Parts: sequence; C-alpha cells; structure tokens
Amino acid sequence: MLAIHTILHPTDFSEQSQYGLGLACALARDYGAHLIILHVVPLPTVVYGEGVVPPNPEELHIGAQKQLDQLSTSGGDLRVERRLVDGDPVEQILRLAREDKPDLIVMGTHGRTGLERLLMGSVAEQVVRRAPCPVLTVKTPFPQPIPIAHEPVPEAVGV
Repeated sequence: MLAIHTILHPTDFSEQSQYGLGLACALARDYGAHLIILHVVPLPTVVYGEGVVPPNPEELHIGAQKQLDQLSTSGGDLRVERRLVDGDPVEQILRLAREDKPDLIVMGTHGRTGLERLLMGSVAEQVVRRAPCPVLTVKTPFPQPIPIAHEPVPEAVGV
C-alpha cells in the first residue's frame, strides 16, 4: 500500500478545485497525513496602451490570502498548512513538489479539451506529466449514492 504522509493540494478556488480539496481532506484524514493547500497568484500580464491600468499586486495578494484562509477543511482533526506564492502555477506547484516531497498531489481539473486546452494550456496536465510523485486529478464531484427503495421482490411463478 502507498504510504501517504504529505498531500499537496493546489487550488485556483474554482468549483473543480473544491472537489479536489474535498478528496484531499478525506485522504489526509484517512491516512493521518499533513495537507498543504497551495494557491499560486499568477504574475499579472501588463498590457500597455491608452487607459490600461495593471492590477495592484498587493490587492491580488490580500484577496487571494482571504480566499485561501476561508477554504473549509472540515472532516476531523487535519494538519493543514496554507501557502500563497506568486509566479507561474505549473512551475510553482512543481517547485513545491520537489522541495517538500509530498507523497501525492490531489488537484481539480477543468477538463478542457481540443482547441480550448491547446490555447489555454492545462495546469493539471503539465503537473501530471512532470511531477516527481503521483498526481490524482478530480474533474467532477463524486456521485451521491442513490437510496434503494425497498420494494417487495416478485415471487417466482410456476416453478
């Protein structure tokens, strides 16, 4: 069985990341693992021209830190560490994976395909290809169990 002592969960605060966080928390609880939640604030792209004002990096940081602090990690007594860094998301996730040596990365994916993926790239795909440890990607929520109605079983006829 895979020994899991540290789990890295990169988040972009999307709905897909929330699903990944739920699974990361469950795994951390079940394995007694340390959970690192990472958010990477992408470096702002500055477009020069008339009337364009680049975003204030300090405001971006404050907003991201607030969102990071508000992420719910319910489900028992978890050892959770929250980190906020600046840079390219793929490079920062891989850097942290090399430095902290997590046993598993659990991350949500938007499931983009075709031209959209080609144009926008896929952070999850690049992390899967280059990570030094296993990566578990979560695209959608787990289906909820459907309750089974207790109907009487028809009796065998004429046997």
